[in-house]
Amino acid sequence: MTSKARWFWPLAIALLLADCASKRAVESHLTVGERKPVVGETVRITLTYNTNAAMGIPLGGDSPRLVLSVLTIAALVVLGVLYHRTRPADRMRVIGVALVAGGALGNLLDRLRSSAGVVDFIDVGIAHVRVWTFNVAHIGITVGAVLLMLAFGRWGGASSATG
Repeated sequence: MTSKARWFWPLAIALLLADCASKRAVESHLTVGERKPVVGETVRITLTYNTNAAMGIPLGGDSPRLVLSVLTIAALVVLGVLYHRTRPADRMRVIGVALVAGGALGNLLDRLRSSAGVVDFIDVGIAHVRVWTFNVAHIGITVGAVLLMLAFGRWGGASSATG
């Protein structure tokens, strides 16, 4: 196994497993809309399903499930190419790709297994000022995207895109 694969596969698989396990645990213990405080009312677990894109943005007209599934598969292909073109020494890029890919796959599995949509449950805010409800996959995608931006910014230009 290459040094690149030693970082990529454990991270992507660990994120995918953590995402799927946390979603199933929440689904088995809560009903839709039910809230369980974790840190007072600031951080709560609230089961919701999102049939739209990130942050509930509507996309895809009458068939958002199909459109979003196809877009996710296309993104996974692009991530695969990016992984392939990344040098083993570019560890931040490898980790970023692993986190985005693992999170994207977790949300794709939700879309494929149920027409209800992606399971979201992490509910953060103060009183009525709350961010959108999200899940473990979204955390991985966000952290991975930030790492990728930092990695591309650090090496800059076209040379980092081709590794």
